[in-house]
Amino acid sequence: MSGLRIGSVCSGYRGLDLAVEAVFGGSTVWVADNDPGASRILAHHLPQVPNLGDITTVDWHQAEPVDIYCGGYPCQPFSTAGHRKGTQDARHIWPHIAHSLRVLRPQLAFFENVAGHLSLGFDTVLGDLARIGFDADWCTLRASDVGAAHQRNRLFLLAWPADTSGQGLARRWTPGTASHRDRLAAADPVGLRGDGVGTRGSGRDEPAARRLAASHTAGVGEREPADQADPFPTGREARIVSGCRGGRPDWGPYTEAIERWEAAAGRPVPWPVDDLGRLNPPLVEWLMGLPAGWVTDVPGLSRTAQLKALGNGVVPQQAAAALRHLVARREPDARWGRAA
Repeated sequence: MSGLRIGSVCSGYRGLDLAVEAVFGGSTVWVADNDPGASRILAHHLPQVPNLGDITTVDWHQAEPVDIYCGGYPCQPFSTAGHRKGTQDARHIWPHIAHSLRVLRPQLAFFENVAGHLSLGFDTVLGDLARIGFDADWCTLRASDVGAAHQRNRLFLLAWPADTSGQGLARRWTPGTASHRDRLAAADPVGLRGDGVGTRGSGRDEPAARRLAASHTAGVGEREPADQADPFPTGREARIVSGCRGGRPDWGPYTEAIERWEAAAGRPVPWPVDDLGRLNPPLVEWLMGLPAGWVTDVPGLSRTAQLKALGNGVVPQQAAAALRHLVARREPDARWGRAA
């Protein structure tokens, strides 16, 4: 399946793209993100791949056909941090994504959003998918379910054309077939939840777990700032993490979570703060399951832009586990082949 073509919208640092490539192989033939920082990251990693930019202005009839379409469309309309304005939010771009799906008709579409989307706006998404002839399945999965040191509960949606027949994708896919599988650390997902019925929290945002200490968290992630690196309240716990033991921070009660993700990620946790006592972007990069320097070594990318991109991103291992689960759980009744 290595000849599959992947198209990515709201691409960010390519978290979903990496997950799709890890599961299915293939290559990303275009991306679409008009954020300056994200665009710089994309150009650094994919210098020969076109960035379509603002998806609200793209003529999708002129875009290259793709087999798999993926995107983490803006979650602010559906998140607590974004004041949950839903479809009335100016950042609500789902209608443009639905239009692109109607034109491109990929054989598979994979999306990510906050878990709170289930109770605000998700009915609109499912209705639009039905109107343009797509079936769908979905689940929620926490980053901690694949070993990460933070919860980051997210909704994952898999869609496929309802008007096809023949051999389904699930029968064509077997674990370990992707040529890109070594990019992501192995992890065993647990606690995969939901097919839209009885999902934990009934679609409400999960309370944010307390995260690793940081001196300054302003600007860390527009997707859901509270889910990034919340400071400890005050006092003893803050002093625990700021301490040092054996040449590394003393993480106190968070040591087990840190060590678990170190083992899964295959590299040690970076220092939590920089020389000025501010949140260290390499730490957030590590928390998001990315290779060292994936964001932080991009030339010309400011610290603020690094943290914004990382906060808006997707944990690739989490997304890959959700995608494998959805594909294995419900075989899309679709003929699987290369896009015309």
